[in-house]
Amino acid sequence: MKKYIKTIFTGIMATLVLFACSDDFLEYEPEGVLSNENVATAENAEALVVAAYAGIANDDMVGPLTSMWVYGSVRSDDAYKGGGGRGDVDVVDRYEQYNLTIADDPLDWMAPRTWTNYYAAISRANFALDVINQIPDADYADKTTRQAELRFLRAHSHFVLKTLFKKIPYITEGLKQEEILEISNVIDNDVLWNTIADDFLFAYNNLPQSQDQVGRADRNAAAAYLAKLRLYQAYEQNDTHQVTNINMSRLQEVVDYADDVTGALEADYGNNYLDGFDNGSESIWAAQFSINDGTTVGRVSFVTGLNSPHGTGLYGCCGFHLASHNMVNAFKTDASGLPLLDTFNDTNIFDVVDGNGETALAPGITLDPRIDHTVGIPGRPFKYRNTMNVAGDMIYNFSWARDPGVYGYFGNMKEQQAPDCSCYVKEGPFVGTSKNIEFIRYADVLLFKAEALIQMGQVDPGVTIINQIRTRAAASTQRQIDAGASNLYNVGMYPMGMSQPEALKALMFERRLEFGMEGPRFFDLVRWGIAEPVLNAYLAVESTRKDFLANAEFTAGRDEYYPIPQREIDFTGGLYEQNPGY
Repeated sequence: MKKYIKTIFTGIMATLVLFACSDDFLEYEPEGVLSNENVATAENAEALVVAAYAGIANDDMVGPLTSMWVYGSVRSDDAYKGGGGRGDVDVVDRYEQYNLTIADDPLDWMAPRTWTNYYAAISRANFALDVINQIPDADYADKTTRQAELRFLRAHSHFVLKTLFKKIPYITEGLKQEEILEISNVIDNDVLWNTIADDFLFAYNNLPQSQDQVGRADRNAAAAYLAKLRLYQAYEQNDTHQVTNINMSRLQEVVDYADDVTGALEADYGNNYLDGFDNGSESIWAAQFSINDGTTVGRVSFVTGLNSPHGTGLYGCCGFHLASHNMVNAFKTDASGLPLLDTFNDTNIFDVVDGNGETALAPGITLDPRIDHTVGIPGRPFKYRNTMNVAGDMIYNFSWARDPGVYGYFGNMKEQQAPDCSCYVKEGPFVGTSKNIEFIRYADVLLFKAEALIQMGQVDPGVTIINQIRTRAAASTQRQIDAGASNLYNVGMYPMGMSQPEALKALMFERRLEFGMEGPRFFDLVRWGIAEPVLNAYLAVESTRKDFLANAEFTAGRDEYYPIPQREIDFTGGLYEQNPGY
């Protein structure tokens, strides 16, 4: 048990083996180790900072840090687990069923591993801060900037942990092991948000607006994260995770910080999900990856390595993370091009598969074009390709679904790259790519602000921002290669003068369309305090379509967060307190 905890409590000790990183400033790290005798130098401090950046992307398929496809997408109404039946990576099946009723389940190895991986990242940041704090200012011109970057990374890690587990210990630099062992995870919710915010504020006040080396945290990213944090903090929760108040002063901070973020939407929505557009105008903060960077295997991401289409030689394995019927149906539009906010799921858009493995579109249906950037649909081009310069074609086929009898046949597209992409690599059956994974993009910031404005009663300005997102969606029809698509897409704008409840419903729906299957959906539902009614309503209908969901049920006051890993509670002698319901 203790070997898993060392990364949390002991930091990165006297020796630190450095790992290769990305094709920008992370591309090169010196090989070898650092010793206590010479670690407190500017040169070594630079290497430790880079190692800390590597830490926030040192994840894998079973201990994710970057992609929230399990925790935020499958756990919501966006997607099914997929794969080869319920027993294939069955821990995710239990997450999907909301069947985590005991905290010490020996079969639950995914969320505890994410806990360990993120506290390992925090250890890297704290160790680097311990070293840098010892270096005289005169000997290290970039000292304050690097301290700010490290505190940003530390805040990012704690923020994600808080959205997953709620009750977490906040670990800083300068602490001895015995002092760390005295830090409880029982912290007032508002106090914990403010503690995380303090690190982001230090970054905000001490980083340049942008950095010459892409991938480094800057003031712009800190402002965006502060807007995100204050938005989450504004929805005040009680001890059983229910929203009891919405704090208007926090919402005003969201607006203020969002206004301080510079950026621009990509001209085409699909650019966000294609190699060649990393660190573009819409990217605010992203995990950086690389390939063919002079290292042995490169630093590609395998965190979604299970999720490529299964029944084709173009990809590998294993058919996980499939769009739900509910998710697909959400892309319907009415005659005016607006979403069917209340009735979208009454009927299915695609429900018939013919002998050629193609879907039949229900008569009279028009769609938001973001569906063809998000979902693999039989008979329609996948990743904007009809053919490729490698063997085979890229028309998504029913046969690409690994277990359609259980999980259906709708694939995921955003996290995939075409197999002839220079960013693509196969390691055995698993697919990895060097494509960045976004933590925050500018569309996020715009919708943070829109949400805050609407909640504060400034409805028309909020709706104007939603329409800005929809205008980009309406213009994102050039990459699709579907014959006859000109009459398929229809995106309209919301009118001014909507009521606050109508506008809030539109905002919530727009976030789902814009970030479909990217991972934020579950966390949005929890933040808004509507996870239980939305997800149980989803299950009531979806279980009539998919038998494997027949016994799934979301329990309010428990399932909003994961259990604190029991091994952490045991290791601290019971200092850590378990989340309610486990």
